[in-house]
Amino acid sequence: MRAPIAIIMGSQSDWETMRHAADTLDELGLACERLIVSAHRTPERLFAFAKGAKAAGFKIIIAGAGGAAHLPGMTASLTELPVFGVPIETKSLSGVDSLYSIVQMPAGIPVGTLAIGKAGAVNAALLAAAILGNKHAGIREALKKFRAEQTDRVMAQPDPSVSGIAIPFKDSQKGKRR
Repeated sequence: MRAPIAIIMGSQSDWETMRHAADTLDELGLACERLIVSAHRTPERLFAFAKGAKAAGFKIIIAGAGGAAHLPGMTASLTELPVFGVPIETKSLSGVDSLYSIVQMPAGIPVGTLAIGKAGAVNAALLAAAILGNKHAGIREALKKFRAEQTDRVMAQPDPSVSGIAIPFKDSQKGKRR
């Protein structure tokens, strides 16, 4: 069976943000495919991917995009699947341009828009898991465990002057919780 979630992004540089969605899904035991699908540089790939995503077995698409950020909206216009848009933080406008582009979809073409950057990528993964968890008890239990562990870490060390406890996901480069 194909991974139920596709993580797409407009360029290689977007991976720095979108890897947090992949890491979170991995922590929950959910498979995902990761693809560069640019709305501007590879429009034919975008059309083929979005039109074929449901038939390919995907259930949810997480699309990260910066700047003009057309990828989530264009993807949503070409598929019946839920699309979550993650605005990538940009140097010129700190991701606000991306946020506005993704959140301002016309009525009838919804894109679930998340926060700018890493928090948005993590939350897109958690939202995807919550939706899939409605039908799959194993996913629901993994999400429940994730949230309980997050709460336990905060309860174990509520003092904000002690660093390294309250953030609920792994740093994939260091291999430990931070």
